[in-house]
Amino acid sequence: MEFKKEILDNGLAVIGEFNPAAKSAAVGFFVRAGSRDETPQISGTSHFLEHMIFKGTETLSPLEVNQAFDDTGALFNAFTSEETTVYYAAVLPEYLEDITKLWSQLLRPSLRDEDFDLEKNVILEEMAMYEDMPHWDVLDKARTLYFQSHPCGNSVIGTRKSITELTSKQMRDYFSNRYAPNNITLCFAGNFDWDKMMQLAKDNCGYWQSQTVERHLLDYEGAVNTDKLEKQSVTRQHICLVSRFVSMQDKKRYAASLLGKILGDSVGSRYFWALVDNALAETASVSCDSMDGTGAMFSYIRCSNENEPKVIDTLRNIFKEIESNGMTQVELTAAKNKTLSALALKNEVPMGRLITVGFNWLYLNEYRDIEADIEAIKTVTLDEVNSLINQLKPGNFSRFTICGTAQ
Repeated sequence: MEFKKEILDNGLAVIGEFNPAAKSAAVGFFVRAGSRDETPQISGTSHFLEHMIFKGTETLSPLEVNQAFDDTGALFNAFTSEETTVYYAAVLPEYLEDITKLWSQLLRPSLRDEDFDLEKNVILEEMAMYEDMPHWDVLDKARTLYFQSHPCGNSVIGTRKSITELTSKQMRDYFSNRYAPNNITLCFAGNFDWDKMMQLAKDNCGYWQSQTVERHLLDYEGAVNTDKLEKQSVTRQHICLVSRFVSMQDKKRYAASLLGKILGDSVGSRYFWALVDNALAETASVSCDSMDGTGAMFSYIRCSNENEPKVIDTLRNIFKEIESNGMTQVELTAAKNKTLSALALKNEVPMGRLITVGFNWLYLNEYRDIEADIEAIKTVTLDEVNSLINQLKPGNFSRFTICGTAQ
């Protein structure tokens, strides 16, 4: 593996991890723009804008965009989170130049009013679809309940009011600010020619104008609130707990991720044995979200209506037990092995490395090879994991539940 980086005069960071043995190549534009960068009036704009990028440019129609991707056989897509919007593609090495040029064109979209008006209806339909998915809906509402007025509590998809009232001018203004080159990282991974990619970046992105872009990094102790939403269409209890977690910049994030694995992995975790194996819940898992300057740990549980009181009591007992006695070395070893296996499988292909390398640069402004991550996981001690239990106090959580109207 060989890592390269260069910063263009306009601030665009271009980075790449070269692997001559790879049979594919991947490219991604990582934009530091997400729901935490929005105000209530423009909530959901980052996600909306992701859709609009695919509507083309002054010289490319939506049909031509799709045809250009299709002609190369690219595996491509985009996603928006609370903090980033990522546009990516994995291709055969001989098509990397074409795909990179295409993405660089799309990152300067036309944002036509007619496309905006049409796509607004698509977003509203997508919003309705997510509202019919209790798993997604409860996570979204629990995040807001936990973060309260902190910007990380903003919904990625926005609200019906914000999307309905959003204007194309508001979107263009947001784009002009957040999609500045000094707020974007262009990342390559796999088998590629660095010099060619650099020249392509300079030719196609060098004219982009830099802007002053701010993001206020505020840590958050976390709220302890309880709320629920009754829906006639729901027949199960969908429960989400949210508690404190470490940030991406915290060196304890490896130990913290292992804590989450021990607590709520889909198989062999504390949640699994106490809830799933005992038939109290159909699903019980933990996802850990390290973010810019803060973090949150999410527990999702789906169970029957009659089991809900027992599930909550069991969860509280789990938290009391780990706070009193901590985790065991056997649990830590198993969590390390699961994490290392997943890490190795993900990073065997350029697409997996693209996401890891891109996010490390976006959040940490540094390159970390896979060996560094493997070593960081292997060297986590039981004392480090157990000390985080006292620091993070997962038993202090906000709880949001979506249940049937009969409850």
